[in-house]
Amino acid sequence: MPPMQLWDWSVQIGAKMHIDKLNDMFYSELRRKLTYHNEEKQRIARDMLERYSGSNVADFQQYILLTNFQKYIDVFSERFQASVHTGSVWSAVHSPENKVSMIDFKIGAPTAALVIELLSAIDPQAVIFLGMCGGLHRSLQIGDFILPMAAIRDEGVSQHFIPPQVPSLPTFKIQKFISQMLVEQGLDYRTGVVHTSDYRFWEFDEEFKRTLYEERAIAIEMECAALFSVGFVSKAPIGALLLVSDLPLQKGGIKTKESARSIFAKFTERHIHIGIQSIIEIQKRGEHIRHYRW
Repeated sequence: MPPMQLWDWSVQIGAKMHIDKLNDMFYSELRRKLTYHNEEKQRIARDMLERYSGSNVADFQQYILLTNFQKYIDVFSERFQASVHTGSVWSAVHSPENKVSMIDFKIGAPTAALVIELLSAIDPQAVIFLGMCGGLHRSLQIGDFILPMAAIRDEGVSQHFIPPQVPSLPTFKIQKFISQMLVEQGLDYRTGVVHTSDYRFWEFDEEFKRTLYEERAIAIEMECAALFSVGFVSKAPIGALLLVSDLPLQKGGIKTKESARSIFAKFTERHIHIGIQSIIEIQKRGEHIRHYRW
């Protein structure tokens, strides 16, 4: 072998060994952090899940609905004649006959990241978030459904799980099942990118609103990016169906106490029904939901 060719070959081998070593270090650190690779963290996560939800780990089913609202818990409880469990922070209800649990984890990206990471300790088969959002596109109306295809990571928690350049995406197959259920029910829906923010009173910040226009996001909310990112890293398959509850860019469009009551009265049953039917359909198909492998 000529000297120059031998040199090139040795450099390539050395570079590959260096890259392999870096990859081993990266994945070793990642495994150390992740709940499903850390027995002690799993134990603590299960204990925390019980404490926060007021439920035993054995109560949780393999198919999970997440919500921000006690009203949704009450409707689920009445529909399946199931008792509501109240923990130190959240509430939960379980239907073993239908293999479905629902958790009200309250509001915001930090709690969203926490609930999906804790759920990863029980290895759920599928999780669907039934949330609400502010419609940004002028064609949207209150009561419309949005099936998010991605979420802009304008919150603080997902950076602790994946690098900032990684997009936040739901599990495709779950979104597919939800879309099929909406079509079968004769319900229209919109798809697009949602903006996840931890900035509550952004409506009074003109610079922030200009950014939203530039992004062309279809809606704004406070949980999806955290749920999708942490769900992906934690191997917890998750999708979402959002209900447009206000139109904050329009005059008088910010949600109020009165409008919130009207939204719950008109749309809660339909929203929950689609979520339940979607997750039951996933059960029936028995398909492998996760679209990735580490």
